[in-house]
Amino acid sequence: PLLWDDGISQDAAGGSAVAVVRDLMMKACSGALQAPQQKQVLAELKAGDSKLVYQCGLTPDKLPSLVENNPVIAIECLLQLMPSPQISEYLTALVNMDMSLHSMEVVNRLTTSVDLPADFIHLYISNCISSCESIKDKYLQNRLVRLVCVFLQSLIRNKIINVKDLFIEVQAFCIEFSTIREAHGLFRLLKTLEQSS
Repeated sequence: PLLWDDGISQDAAGGSAVAVVRDLMMKACSGALQAPQQKQVLAELKAGDSKLVYQCGLTPDKLPSLVENNPVIAIECLLQLMPSPQISEYLTALVNMDMSLHSMEVVNRLTTSVDLPADFIHLYISNCISSCESIKDKYLQNRLVRLVCVFLQSLIRNKIINVKDLFIEVQAFCIEFSTIREAHGLFRLLKTLEQSS
């Protein structure tokens, strides 16, 4: 009779987990994964082997496409990469990518989970503001301005940013887009904070 050796199957599974995650990460960078695939990647990343995030093939230049296609996986990868000396390269890639709902979602989740460098957050905010100012399509511009305002209010209310550091830039942004309700709300929040300090 054949006897099954659990130790061998676990070793094989460990090796194949890297291959499976690497394959799914390649797919995740080029398109949205289906829910079961996304759950599988997240489960493997959270399973404990902290080296998996380094072996899955994610590089700083692939990060923007992962953020756009699978932001939840991007968040988990970045959280696991935080202690790494290469995290600054990943954060630079995040700052330099085109502003979008998904990139704001990733940055917002990171800010509530870990302490990000203040210069990274400030640069990201500045890029969001300049992106809003440079968009020619009025509908898209209004939508992104609303998103940026909600994002900034979240950062301010959660005390993730010190408004004094960005006051002039954010105030000018609010004035430029004062016809948008969320910008008006952000402006009122800034004035309230200014009066209370």
